[in-house]
Amino acid sequence: MVAASTPAGYRLVYPVPAVKVFLIGAGQVGSTIVEALHGGHDLTVIDLDAARLKPLAYRYDIATIEANGASRRSLADAGVADANLVIACTSRDEANLVAATFARIEAPNATTVIRTSNTEYIELWREGRLDVDFVVSSEVETANAITRVIRVPAAVQTDVFADGQIQMVEYVVSSLARPDLLGKPLRECGLVPRDSRLVSIIRDGTMIIPRGDAVIAAGDRLVVIGSPTSAQAWGELLSPGESEIDDVVIFGGGQVGLAVARALLEKNVGVRLIEPNRDRARRVAEDLPDARVYQANGLDPDFFERERIGKAQAAIFAMREDAKNHYAATLARVNGIRFTIAIIHDAIAREVYEHSGVDVIVNPRQVTAEEIVRFAHDPRTQQISMIENDRFEVLDITTSPTSEYVGLTFREMPIRGAVIGAVVREGKAVFPHSDDVLLAGDRVIVFTESARVADVERVL
Repeated sequence: MVAASTPAGYRLVYPVPAVKVFLIGAGQVGSTIVEALHGGHDLTVIDLDAARLKPLAYRYDIATIEANGASRRSLADAGVADANLVIACTSRDEANLVAATFARIEAPNATTVIRTSNTEYIELWREGRLDVDFVVSSEVETANAITRVIRVPAAVQTDVFADGQIQMVEYVVSSLARPDLLGKPLRECGLVPRDSRLVSIIRDGTMIIPRGDAVIAAGDRLVVIGSPTSAQAWGELLSPGESEIDDVVIFGGGQVGLAVARALLEKNVGVRLIEPNRDRARRVAEDLPDARVYQANGLDPDFFERERIGKAQAAIFAMREDAKNHYAATLARVNGIRFTIAIIHDAIAREVYEHSGVDVIVNPRQVTAEEIVRFAHDPRTQQISMIENDRFEVLDITTSPTSEYVGLTFREMPIRGAVIGAVVREGKAVFPHSDDVLLAGDRVIVFTESARVADVERVL
């Protein structure tokens, strides 16, 4: 992830629990961050658009200020000097950079995080030449999310922890699942892959702790934490016959489509990209010599047939309009593409896509907010992953010597709405059994409801 490491010359300044957060930008990314952080933090949101601030102030107990977040005077008047964490996430890269620069002057001890779409800013930050603590790119985070899903085609969402040793995967149980996996208590099933743990069954939006008497049914959403090999094995159980994807068609050569194509090519996945704008298609072809680029709108059935687009294993829809992505995804399925991934720009489009059979939906604003939100968590939390529109989270958190869980076997631990799926001990992933003991300093990968995150961090 773009914000996974710190360039040379910059100190890592983590905020403490219940931090004072200044959030500049109340758009979709900002609103998602507010939803995730409002409960446990002192949150102030700054935006020039009063219409964006009003619903946030009405719904959440936060301070809102109608002002220019890229103005030093406005930030000072808003009290930014008391901030522990400043997040600049407007849609304008330069405004975010200016806001973070002023914030560092007014609040030199605060952690500064900016959102950007400019690859030059990312490169400057990696070189230690950009005076902010962290840079998060919507395009790069979206490309990473899609690349992870492509490697596990039966999944609807996946993330990796501990340098790829541990994988979290969310699956939807379909009618193709192994019949002997369904309808019987888990203790009688005997099919659960080694080095993995089923940490939750989500049924009709409700979390079910998968004890021995729990059963899996078609339509359930399963959250699994395990090794990458076990994640593939779960995919085989839930969607037999799905092969690894190595041939993808991308609709849309904008910044997101380009980032996705570049990430897939780095993983040796074959890419065909369709872009209607002639100049843009030419630039993409120059940037991606290993991809095959078509200058076409991609929505013509004759084009589908002539170029054998329907023979691709997967299609990714990264055009700028949700309606076009939806139509293209429907056309792709009609023409034989079995696995479809759509990028949405308006959150309301998710439900439409899901009802029309799109396999995976990725919201760039959601994955960007997910990466930013982790900076406001307990400093022992290294990574988070949001599931089901942030109704659930997976945390990578280091246990404290004072934790009430330390010294207990996993059998003895109270569940309290959270399930530990894996442990990182001395840099190596461990998938614990019921008689194993949790130690101080262990990093645990734990699944819980978002509303319980603060409690989970406290007891660990």
